[in-house]
Formats: sequence, structure tokens, C-alpha cells
Amino acid sequence: MALISAAVALTVVALHAQAVGSVRPQECGAIEGPQSGNVWERAKTPELRKYCDLLASGASKLAGFATMAHEVIAIANEADTLVPKHSAPAVLRGRAYAKLGRWLEAYKEMNEARIRDPRALDEPVALLTWARVTVRAGHADEGYIAYRTLLPRAAMLPLAERGPAYVEAGFVSMSRGPAGLDEAISVFRQARRDAQDTAQAVAILGLALALDRMGAREEARAVLLERQLANPWPTLSDARARQLLVGPGAERETDALAAIALDVSDPAKAKASWQKYADTAGSSPWVAHARARAHEPVKRIANVEKKPR
Repeated sequence: MALISAAVALTVVALHAQAVGSVRPQECGAIEGPQSGNVWERAKTPELRKYCDLLASGASKLAGFATMAHEVIAIANEADTLVPKHSAPAVLRGRAYAKLGRWLEAYKEMNEARIRDPRALDEPVALLTWARVTVRAGHADEGYIAYRTLLPRAAMLPLAERGPAYVEAGFVSMSRGPAGLDEAISVFRQARRDAQDTAQAVAILGLALALDRMGAREEARAVLLERQLANPWPTLSDARARQLLVGPGAERETDALAAIALDVSDPAKAKASWQKYADTAGSSPWVAHARARAHEPVKRIANVEKKPR
């Protein structure tokens, strides 16, 4: 019974650590690892223990409401003062600023963490934050590289973040134009498998849009008909859906996603959405595609039985 209880306790601790995305900083291992008997390590232990406790507390609070992010910034500052020049407090500040939507400050902090330690952002949750921050702070190419680096490790993300990470990466790839379509389609297919609820619905719309832009229109329709997403507005009006649209010009993708879904149910409204996208998407590489779709004759294409690949 004692062994079972211990196993359960360890599982709970592991799941909590996964949920908050906390990985013990390397310097915190010194107070519990093989070097803990070293005189120098013992001399540093009071400050180091408090430093490590502060980081653990801050990481835990990040799993709460965004209002707690201000408290996390203060905790990270205190840890940085207590044991200076380590990367973990800067990562923690960056994650807190990201939760507040303060992307430029988040970018500055996480970049500082990389300067302090090139491996500071290797942990998947930190790397996902870095990917989101770089794109939203206007560093699209850097963000694209971050998402590509993240995806092979995405299985290590908490379940609630795994699907959204794939969806976001799909839109970032698609924002690169025709050269990014193959990758976007592959990533959206994985997102459809791993995502849940709103994120899964957005993944399906993203996959259908990418296929349509590739020229595989019948397959795009089959993807939509499989999930019956003819009415896109309940999904696209959800604030969580808009958070998934990342990449240059991603805020305008809502009109293209609506258009691809409405093609199945209301071609006239689909044309209006394609035209709206063409008129407002600026320098998007997909303006010509949207304009061409907007000028097609209004007709309903027969439903297809072909299953998506």
C-alpha cells in the first residue's frame, strides 16, 4: 500500500509540473544533488533555496489567472536579485509578460535569457512561449524557426497546449505563401488529431483553407463535410480561436476561414468573405487567390465522398 501511495504522489507531482510547465533550473539541482555536501554549495544554500522556491512559486502562479502574472514578474525580479545572472528568472518574466499580452517586453526578457544561457529556452513550454512571442513581436522568421524547433518536442507539452501549438504553427507556415503550404497541411493534419474543442475546429478550417490554396478543392470540401463545419461563426467568434491565428496578417485569416467554410453552405456569402479578405489583407501572399475565388460564378459544387488523406 505504501508503494502505491508513493507512486500516486509522484504521479501527482509530475502532472502538476507538466501543467505549469516548470522544469527545475540546473542551478537548483545543486542543493539536492551529489554536490550538496560541498562546503561552497552549503554556504550558498539559504539564498539558493529561497531562489529556487521563488521560481517554483512563480511557475505555479503562471498556471492561474492572467492577473497573477504581475505577481510573477515581481517574484522573478526578487529571484534575479537574490541569485543574479541566471536565465530562469528572465524566462519566468518573459512567460509572465506573454500571458499579459505584452509581447515586446516578453521578447526582450526571453532573448535576455538566451544570452545568459543558450539552452534557456530548450524546455518545450518555454520554447512555445518564445515561438508565440517572436511572431507577435514582429520577428516572423525567428518565430517560424522556433515553431519548427518545437514541433518534434510537442508531445512533451501539456495536453491543453499541444493542439494549439500545432494550429499556430500551421498558420505561421501558411503565412509564408505557397512555399509553406506543404508544411502547413502536414501540421494542420497533426493538429486535427491532437487538438480538442475550439482548437480542433480551427485546425479543420485551417487544413481546408490550406488545401484550397493548394488547389485541392474537393479534398478541402471533404474535410469540412466530415466535421460539418458549414457554419463557421460559432467557432471563429470564440476568443480562443482568435488567439490561435498567429503570423503576419493572421488577424485577417478569419475572413478566409469563413469563406472556405461558407463555400459548402452559402456560396454567395463565401464570395463576399473572399472579397473582404482580398480587400483588407494588404500584402498577404494569398490576396490573388482570394480575389480569384471571389470572382468565380456562384454555384454549389456537389458534395464529395472522398475522404481526406
